[in-house]
Amino acid sequence: MTATIAYGAVEVGTELPARSFPVTRATLVQYAGASGDFNPIHWNEKFAVEVGLPDVIAHGMFTMAEAIRVVTDWAGDPGAVVEYGVRFTKPVVVPNDGTGALIEVSGKVAAKLDDNLVRVDLTVMSDARKVLGMSRAVVRLA
Repeated sequence: MTATIAYGAVEVGTELPARSFPVTRATLVQYAGASGDFNPIHWNEKFAVEVGLPDVIAHGMFTMAEAIRVVTDWAGDPGAVVEYGVRFTKPVVVPNDGTGALIEVSGKVAAKLDDNLVRVDLTVMSDARKVLGMSRAVVRLA
């Protein structure tokens, strides 16, 4: 596969389609099973509170993976992402209320680089708080 977005078709400031990703306690259990990360802060409310968290929190790597979906969906090829990094700034708190939490992601082209590469900066929010900082991906476009 290759990216479906042409390098010449984007400019600095081009916005990617924003997405929202729901997260429930069931989502966290499924992710724990797939990743092998069974840390009780991700599923046991009593334990999470005892260690100073407001409630159960989503896995950081899960949050990071959901965020990059905005880029891979836009580019049309997950393999087009050649670099990706974030800083974890706030946890995604997932209450056991049947609704859970929402991870809201927007992005835009922040720089055009050489060799059909662009840098995409993401804004990743949950409960009106920025949960990932310095969230950036370098993507090779067609």
